[in-house]
Amino acid sequence: MRLVIIDFHTHVFPPQVGENRPEYVRRDPTFAEMYGRVRAKIATAEDLLHSMDGAGVDLSVARGFAWRDHDDCVRHNDYLLEAAEKSGGRIVPFCSVNMEAGERAVNEVERCARGGARGLGELRPDSQGWLLNGEAGEALANLAARHNLVLLFHVTEPAGHEYPGKRGLRLESFYGFVAGAGDLAVVGAHLAGGLPLYAYMPAVRNALSGLFADTAALRYLYEPSVLIGVAQALGPDRLLFGSDYPLVEQSAAIEEIRASGLDAAAQQSVLGGSAGRVLGFT
Repeated sequence: MRLVIIDFHTHVFPPQVGENRPEYVRRDPTFAEMYGRVRAKIATAEDLLHSMDGAGVDLSVARGFAWRDHDDCVRHNDYLLEAAEKSGGRIVPFCSVNMEAGERAVNEVERCARGGARGLGELRPDSQGWLLNGEAGEALANLAARHNLVLLFHVTEPAGHEYPGKRGLRLESFYGFVAGAGDLAVVGAHLAGGLPLYAYMPAVRNALSGLFADTAALRYLYEPSVLIGVAQALGPDRLLFGSDYPLVEQSAAIEEIRASGLDAAAQQSVLGGSAGRVLGFT
């Protein structure tokens, strides 16, 4: 049986965002930090599908951006849901929401769930101005459980170098949320800020029953051999391949997994098997 490759972490934007980049830079400080430079790549759904064809990726989880403005989230979500439908299932939509918007955010999550979203993310509570460890986080968890949605967060590493967009959610806040979320599927981007490595501590491991970590932008943060440690501490079934396309080309990110030292069974799980189970695909 051929290995099905699922890229769990890609980003696509409506064409008008790239065409009117200065306007979005003016309106959103986090977008300005990450995409204010002209060389910062912005991809459309069509770009992603072309990349998938070249890299041999079967499915890509595509997400938008953690906009501060609720209406920007809605517009981006409209694009993601439409692109997913046009792709014939090759693009799996994860929609964006700012829980600071209160009832409007709740209604938007429910709308996206009805429209085919499989999850929410990449969420950045600290950047968007709401507290994950509070009423907003509790409401988010309840919505995810009710609609069977996966939650994906950008998690800030407490150490290491600075880079645009590093800050989005403090590691201790993310840990507190995951520990209280039970078996709710929660994904930490970029190896979840290093949290899986704390799973060598039994008390931490017991609190992470619902945690998954993706490998997005691995080359910029860790040595590839770190995946062996994460697989041992957390289990390869909870490690998800993510490229962070278009920041990293999908084909290059796949090769990093193959060169990581993981055995063949673990590679198969990371490159697609684990993601298929998380998303409820057979």
